[in-house]
Amino acid sequence: MRICDLKEKEVINICDGERLGYVEDVEFDLCSAKITHIIVPGPCKFFGVLGREEEFVIPICDICKIGIDLILVEVDLEKARKKCGP
Repeated sequence: MRICDLKEKEVINICDGERLGYVEDVEFDLCSAKITHIIVPGPCKFFGVLGREEEFVIPICDICKIGIDLILVEVDLEKARKKCGP
């Protein structure tokens, strides 16, 4: 599977059934050359006009299943929530 294939998959949290969005990016470890996290953009601010403040950084170990068109994760969103930007 290629990274561009991951971007076409929707991420769903099986803890509460919430649709988190689509994979935006990945983080990987340079030493081991393995993917460590997938990054999903967080909810939009004011009706999507003002961009986003947060993103979800989900560890690979929290992925339960990768299907044809979606990725099932079991993650605590408060722990996965990170601020965007510098």
